[in-house]
Amino acid sequence: MATADSERTYGNWRRPASPGIGDLGLLGTLLLLGGLVACVITMMVSLKAALVLAAVIAFVLTPMLLLRDRHGRTGLQIAVARLSWLRGRGRGRHLYRSGPLGLTHKGAFQLPGLAAGSHVVEATDSRGRAFGLIVVPATGHHTAVFEASVEGAALVDSDQVDTWVAHWGQWLAGLAHEPSLVAATVTVETAPDLGTRLRREVADNLSPDAPALAAAVLNDVVRTYPAGSAQVSTRIAVTYAANPRGGGRPRGTAAMTREIATRLPGLTAGLSMAGAGASRPMTAAEIAEAIRIAYDPASQRLLDAARSGGEPIAQPWDQIGPVAAQESWDHYRHDSGVSVTWGMSEAPRGEVLAPVLTDLLAPHRDIARKRVSLLYRPYDPGSAARLVERDRKDARFRLGGVNAAARDTVAVAAADQSAREEAKGAGLVRFAMLVTATVARSEDLPAAVAAIDTLAPSARVRLRRMYGAQAASFAAALPLGLVLPDHLRIPAFVRETL
Repeated sequence: MATADSERTYGNWRRPASPGIGDLGLLGTLLLLGGLVACVITMMVSLKAALVLAAVIAFVLTPMLLLRDRHGRTGLQIAVARLSWLRGRGRGRHLYRSGPLGLTHKGAFQLPGLAAGSHVVEATDSRGRAFGLIVVPATGHHTAVFEASVEGAALVDSDQVDTWVAHWGQWLAGLAHEPSLVAATVTVETAPDLGTRLRREVADNLSPDAPALAAAVLNDVVRTYPAGSAQVSTRIAVTYAANPRGGGRPRGTAAMTREIATRLPGLTAGLSMAGAGASRPMTAAEIAEAIRIAYDPASQRLLDAARSGGEPIAQPWDQIGPVAAQESWDHYRHDSGVSVTWGMSEAPRGEVLAPVLTDLLAPHRDIARKRVSLLYRPYDPGSAARLVERDRKDARFRLGGVNAAARDTVAVAAADQSAREEAKGAGLVRFAMLVTATVARSEDLPAAVAAIDTLAPSARVRLRRMYGAQAASFAAALPLGLVLPDHLRIPAFVRETL
């Protein structure tokens, strides 16, 4: 909220917390109370056994649940992540080899990890535009990807920015009313501009009768302009589930393709009002090329050269994966690139201005390729109403405690505002952020990591490196439609109580 004489600000992002004792969630509180009850019952039988059980609770269970790092992760979560990594590494799951020397996939260069079983289907929407539909059989998800020609914010007045933000909010709120839509991803990628597009554009439009001076100037521009310049790509992926929310028979790929084809024109029209410019669905070949370059950055020069020559290289979906990949605890090596991925552990506190993410999204000289992905999962209207009311009650419960802090008072005001906005028709969306930095050599990783550590504070977000999950995080930041919570073995209702 802002006055008429001040610049408009944005905020009120909340992380709902389950009720519990202190910093414990609902599950931690139940475990702690259950242990105390067990101690009391055991004391009736044997005092020695009760003391042993109390010691176990005091020195094992309580510290594991109460000790948290600066990102809010409990000791239990950290221990489980480390044990899972060691278990997977012991089984060789951190290594991937494909192609003729691969042990699986019969010689194909299949995508690794969570996207291994995916495939793409070519279709046409109701406007006659061709698009590719990514199918992930493991979760029954079908994803369409848009490419946006985003309008820059330079020389744009604040009223226009407010209009874009308002339409973007409406677009996100409308996702909750999209049947079977489960997630949306916005990916902004910066990469070196090789100058191929400029060279092709000048060659196609240069007249043979042009003056020698004009031709020389244009050739000089083509030769010098790409040096140090960057290419910025914006892609929006929308993911639909084949399983209806209310239950029922799962639908096949043909039925999902027909349904999604009728909805793409409306989604692209809404994006154009939100400052995304002329948005269009990406074809299967364009999606395959983007994923191939992400895993093998050196292939960009070859693919651009083939396109400029008028003979684009066909990219079958089972040939776009890396030849080799190796996941380490803190980074991920894949073909000609080495990447590190961070995840947002805390959204900006308080209020921020519109250009808060400008530095994080902009190209950086120490990072060859940078990818910032915003992951959205909308709640349906019924669930949104229940969640905001529950969050409101939980915030008031914490405020009523003996050791209520000033932050609890602010949390109550924020929860009340969220409930009022939802009652007026606003949508409720879960969101996360993944930031991936890719370099050509391992020696360049320290400079790239330092650059992200410098850019994160200016964006008012807290990032933590995705230790032990670099491969999965790298894939989730790509426009593949991977919804990470649906790939976890722990049920959603258990995760919400932590």
